[in-house]
Amino acid sequence: MAGKTTADGLSQEERDAVKERAKELRAQAKAGKSREAGTKQVLEAIGKLEGTDKKLAEGLHKLVGEVAPDLVPKTFYGFPAYANEAGKVVVFLQPASKFKTRYATINFDEPAALDDGDMWPIGFAVTAWTPGVEKRISELVKRAVS
Repeated sequence: MAGKTTADGLSQEERDAVKERAKELRAQAKAGKSREAGTKQVLEAIGKLEGTDKKLAEGLHKLVGEVAPDLVPKTFYGFPAYANEAGKVVVFLQPASKFKTRYATINFDEPAALDDGDMWPIGFAVTAWTPGVEKRISELVKRAVS
């Protein structure tokens, strides 16, 4: 990750992400598990993105709405994310711009039912929202919520 580390070992970008997460948790506590409030937060987060990050976030948002409509949009460290009925994040997009990396990642958190033996992938580097990427992520999201 880019950026100088501070005395506590975190980069400024990481410190900002932790602060953003605390702010999100306060806002989510006020709003409850409201789909409407979560959708508003996710659309605001997507609106702040640019270029490829924005296209990826828009593609993931549309895809999750179509293939896993029970997942509730919410933000997670400022990232567009989608949670199960217990409020636990299943899938989220980490934009490349957030930590100044060369690619964005689509990640699946612990509630995702992607288990496959002793080891399985949970994060995918993505550089473009193509039909192939959409198909693969669609399959993974469907499996994650099964």
